[in-house]
Order: sequence, then structure tokens, then C-alpha cells
Amino acid sequence: MKRNLTKLMTLGGIALLMLSACKKDGAVVTSNGGKPGTLSASSTTLVLDKSKQNDASAAITFNFTNANYGFDAAVTNTLQIDSAGDNWNKPTSVTLGTKAGAVSYSTADFNAMLLKLNLKGGVTSQIKVRLQHTVSAQVAPVYSNELSLTVTPYSLVAFIYVPGAYQGWNPATADSLMSATSNGIYSGVIPFTPGNDQFLITPVKNWNNKWATPDGQQSGATVTYNTQYVTGGGNNFYAISKSTVDPSVNITYNQAVLDANKNTLTLTPVLWSVVGDATPGGWPNGSGYQSDTDMKFNNGTQTWSVKVALKAGGAIKFRMNHDWGKNYGSVKVAGILDTADNNNINITEAGTYLITIDLNALTYKLVKQ
Repeated sequence: MKRNLTKLMTLGGIALLMLSACKKDGAVVTSNGGKPGTLSASSTTLVLDKSKQNDASAAITFNFTNANYGFDAAVTNTLQIDSAGDNWNKPTSVTLGTKAGAVSYSTADFNAMLLKLNLKGGVTSQIKVRLQHTVSAQVAPVYSNELSLTVTPYSLVAFIYVPGAYQGWNPATADSLMSATSNGIYSGVIPFTPGNDQFLITPVKNWNNKWATPDGQQSGATVTYNTQYVTGGGNNFYAISKSTVDPSVNITYNQAVLDANKNTLTLTPVLWSVVGDATPGGWPNGSGYQSDTDMKFNNGTQTWSVKVALKAGGAIKFRMNHDWGKNYGSVKVAGILDTADNNNINITEAGTYLITIDLNALTYKLVKQ
């Protein structure tokens, strides 16, 4: 009898330990004492060298231990890397499996992980690294210590090309879309012309392979096509246009964003221009006719620019699609674009200027020629 009582007490003790380690609140199971594992890195300062792009040796190694939940659990470890200011909102994550140990990354692999965070090549940045420990979808994860690393990735700009009717269907001379970080998302503005709206996308300047679409022609203010990467077959994409208050002007330039990760292509008509009484067209009148000096987009620098003769004593602003719905001037700091009231840019000296705007950085330049 005593032996049976001892067995019962032992089993009861084990059950209590398991309950203390993991309990259920309603439909959610929560950890009640999981001790996180530890994480360390072979280096906390890393300058990645593009000349080692094809070198398979380790650029950095992370050593880690498992979390301890107080009972035998299969713990999945996930390495998370995020920019220091993102607060773990969109980390780059890599599943490492269930066993403690070490993981190493080559120069190319770790650089790709950093570029997914939209870090700039050649610029030193701060990142955070941690382990996420998970036992199941019903148990809240626990996290290791955080590492702070200083890293300098290298730029890995990639281009794809947009041959179409607007330029004679010639891949060798086609305009391009750019991915600043080679993350599979390419963007740019293509100068389609009226009546020449069909096109395809190629990875290099030939017809060996291409992105086409299984869809038919789409319409709307903004359209999104499904894409397919094919050797032959597939349908052409169609650019879209936007009418303006001037019946003689339709916006045929399209901002194109190809997401090779999601297999989509999004098209939006967009054209930036210069207006103002310092320009040849002057300020738009009530109809907006014959006033905008249109700019051209450079897909390599991702900037809009135009050369134009400006008059002294006048002013200029920038607006999108011949409309005041989106416009920029500058009043606070010269060279910085803003949408403040009464933000015309005054021109004090007449002459021909190269005007450039960078809508990513919200800056502008006026360089007299």
C-alpha cells in the first residue's frame, strides 16, 4: 500500500510540474516559466566586402542554446534580424530547427538578409539580432538576449527591362526597372506613348525569357496584373492612361512595380511637372491648359528632371499628373520639398536651369546651365 501511495505521489508531483510549466487560459496556452536560450555572434562589427560575393566561407557565425520550458519540449529556434529602430515589426527571420548549436552565413547570404531590411549599401547601420523559441502555435514564444551589431552591407542594384511598342519592341534599347537592394521588387517609370501601350518585361536585354501575364487587358486608375516567368507564351501587359483637365493631354507615363516574390505587376499613371510664373507656361489658369513643363524620370537615379528657361522674379512648384492633388514647394529649408502653405520656390536669377527632384528623399536641385 505504501509503495502504491509513493507512486501516486510521484506521478502527482510530475503532473504539477508540467502544469506549472504550461497552463491554459481559455483557448490560449501560455508558458509559465520557459527560460530563454542564449545567443552570441562571432563579430559585433561587420563590413561586408563585395569582392567576396562568391566566397562560401563564413562571414559571421551565431552560436545559440535552446530555451528550457521545464519539460521535454521540441523547441523551434528562429533567428530574427531587424534594423535598430524598427522594434521587431518586420524582421528578417530564418528557422534554425530544434537543436542548439551554431549557424554561419557567407558574405552574399548575410548581405542579402541585411538588404531585405532596406539598409543602404555602403552605409553603416545598427541592427538587432535575437532568437525566437517556439514550442507550438498555442504557446507564446520566448526570446533570447538581443545582440546589437554594427554592419555595413554593400549595394546590390539589379535591373530588368521593359521592351514594348513605345520603343519598337527592342530589348537592347528598352527602358529599365530597378531593384535597389536586389530583393525581388523592381520599380521605375516607363515613358509609354499614346497608342503604344503593350509591353513585356525581360531579365536581360534579349527575348530568351520574359515576364508575361495569364490575364487579359486590365483597366482602372491603378491596375495589378498576375505575372508568369516564361520562355514562350503568355500575354502582353497593357499600360494605362489618365486624362487631365486639358483634353489634349493624357498621362501615359506609368509607374511600374514588378514584385517577383508575389508574381504581380502594378501600374499607375504618373508624371511630374514644373509650373509657375517663372516658367514658360506660367501658372495654370482655371482649366490648367498649356501650363505644365513635364519632367522625365531617370530609372537609374530614381529622380525626375528637366531643363527649362526660368524668369527672374517669378516662382515655381512641382505637381503630379497636371493636377493640384499632389504638389510640392519649399519654404523651410532650401533644397527640401514640403507641402506647407505658400511654399513657392522663388527664382531670383534668370537663365536655363537643370531642375531635379528626388521624391524618395524629398529634395530638389536647381543648377544653372
